[in-house]
Amino acid sequence: MAETWNGHAHSAREGVVDHVDDATSFAQPWSGVARFSLLAVSLIAGAAGAVVFAAGVPLTTAMLWILIPAAFAGGLLSTWSPCGYSSVCLLRPSGEYSRASVMAWMPTLIAHAVGYALGALVLGGALGLAGYALGLDAYFAYTIPVFAVLLVAYGAHQFGFLNVPYPQRRCQVPHDARQRFPKWVIGLLYGFSLGLNYLTYVQTPLLYAVTGAALFSGSITFAIAIFLVFNLGRFLPLVVNALPVTDRAVTAWLARRQEAAAMTDGALLVAAGAAILTMIVA
Repeated sequence: MAETWNGHAHSAREGVVDHVDDATSFAQPWSGVARFSLLAVSLIAGAAGAVVFAAGVPLTTAMLWILIPAAFAGGLLSTWSPCGYSSVCLLRPSGEYSRASVMAWMPTLIAHAVGYALGALVLGGALGLAGYALGLDAYFAYTIPVFAVLLVAYGAHQFGFLNVPYPQRRCQVPHDARQRFPKWVIGLLYGFSLGLNYLTYVQTPLLYAVTGAALFSGSITFAIAIFLVFNLGRFLPLVVNALPVTDRAVTAWLARRQEAAAMTDGALLVAAGAAILTMIVA
């Protein structure tokens, strides 16, 4: 019978140790040509999309068409961060995979969703209230061009062609909490901490786009709603734990696609910025 300790299985036979092989496959960096090509294609696709799909559509409506899917995508892409890895790998059903273990895990999943909803309510509500109190919606027409340019700039940042400020609190959720609370409580605390977004490290600048939209909308309802969409994208990857997959397999899958996630992030930012600029000019 083998004992398990720190992720390694030790055989009862002296001198024989079963182990997990070191990872040998990692995300490969994209070449400069590939990154520049994707940036150019994103610019063209964003501008063309605005011409084809947003012709004659009010700017505010077209902005919603862009921001809502971008917010959801930003939430999904935030999985490629230390906290995203942690929540997916730590909030798992206990013991061997079975229907019973998944059902026993459901309160953790639900509590995690509630935590994310509360985080969106607090952060979105605070930003919407601040925007309303400051009357920032009155500056809507002036801020949109700046907003669009910043989207492109942060997209270029993700592609590695431009270095722009990226303020983040690079703080990880405390893992030792697992030893002090029931798992569903940890799910709730994790969800609330991650749902506030700025308490932990999020690697996608789409978070800034959602924050700017919430603040300058001057609407508490809209601000909460767009963060609910963003947090829905953050929450959904946890559902993979209802399937018979190991945390090692999930982590490996994410790690192999780390670079692709960053490039996707950059493409979405550039395309969204180009689309908005096109709608302003057209």
